[in-house]
Amino acid sequence: MTNAEGFKGLALALASVAIATASADVLDRPAGFKIGERMTIRPYVSASATWDSNPGGRSYDAEGDMMWTISPAFKLDYKDDNWSLLLNAYYSYHCYTESKNVNRYNTHNYGENLRWNWSNSKGAEKGWSLMLAESYRRITMADDIELGDGRGYNGDRGQFDINGGIQRRFNEHWHADLRGGYYNVDYDNDTDNPNVGALYGWQRWTGTLLAGFAPSPWTDFLVAAGYHGYNQDNAGHDHVSRRSDGYIAQAGLGSYATERISYRALAGWSRFDYGDGASTANGFVYTLSGDWKISDTLHTMLLATSYYQPSERELSSRSRVDAISWGIAKSLVRGKLHAKLDMTYRHETHDHVSRSSGSDYDIDVTTARFGLDYTLNRFLALFAYGEYLRSWDSNSHDNSGYCDYDRWRVTGGVRLTY
Repeated sequence: MTNAEGFKGLALALASVAIATASADVLDRPAGFKIGERMTIRPYVSASATWDSNPGGRSYDAEGDMMWTISPAFKLDYKDDNWSLLLNAYYSYHCYTESKNVNRYNTHNYGENLRWNWSNSKGAEKGWSLMLAESYRRITMADDIELGDGRGYNGDRGQFDINGGIQRRFNEHWHADLRGGYYNVDYDNDTDNPNVGALYGWQRWTGTLLAGFAPSPWTDFLVAAGYHGYNQDNAGHDHVSRRSDGYIAQAGLGSYATERISYRALAGWSRFDYGDGASTANGFVYTLSGDWKISDTLHTMLLATSYYQPSERELSSRSRVDAISWGIAKSLVRGKLHAKLDMTYRHETHDHVSRSSGSDYDIDVTTARFGLDYTLNRFLALFAYGEYLRSWDSNSHDNSGYCDYDRWRVTGGVRLTY
């Protein structure tokens, strides 16, 4: 798992957990369009209204507004004997009501993700497994929290990610994984919007090798080593290079605590050379994940991670991120009502290469989201959710109005699915 993979998928995973754990025989859910015996296409469209307390994410003169959203989408899945293919694609248009927000915040976003898996082994049997995945997301200030990865950055951006992995199981005890990927974050930095300071993206290449020994089905000893290289946009002044390199080594445990509880806990050391050695960080890092199926209708997840990267807020600066996220999902009313709650805390340190570049500071971001989804019949569902985001500068460094702010939103809508 890469640094942020778990957090990008937590809200989406929780959205489907309650459905997955509900009794399968309760509802006659839409089956989609069947193409042959193996392919299914499921189109759907949603329409919603949102009260947004702070559309620009600003710490002064914040004014709430009503936003209307229409979002068509579809899912495609294909399952063969040894391999599967899953494609999701969506488009959303956001329209604010007040004239002062229309030109500035009316936006559209879109995205897709594609995943292919192949394996000639089952469970712990000897064999090979392959995985390829790709995704693109266009994210705007009007999007909800779950698309923002808990960042709290008020900037429109595109995110492209492609990665793959190969696993070899030598026998029921020994296994090894090799993974690699490319990730690009590109901010618009629209200077027509005074609420948004300049933000800086990057391109990242990663490679990770993990080996494990499982003496029993309940324990898996793991060791991992990885590299991530950056080409960052925040090189700025001080003759800082656009190149950065990171190295990581970790060890830990993973597998099952019980039949209902799975976990992975890795900890170790990381070195990050920002700007081709202009600034270097060495520190303890960790990756934690836990999944507990409490009952057939109740499910909870926990994720935590830490890593170094170029700062997305400041020129000539590196940052360290520590983040933890927890969520729980419940299926009610014989599978018709699904409820979920997820919360995230993210701490960022921003360290400049020199005093002339700027002062070092910390930022904390907390998010919380509660949602309900009720299925009226096999084609129609109602949904509602509330979300809250709080961002603040721990060292009172920034006075520009885009680090310290609150934002809450309440949404209600309808979804049609075939």
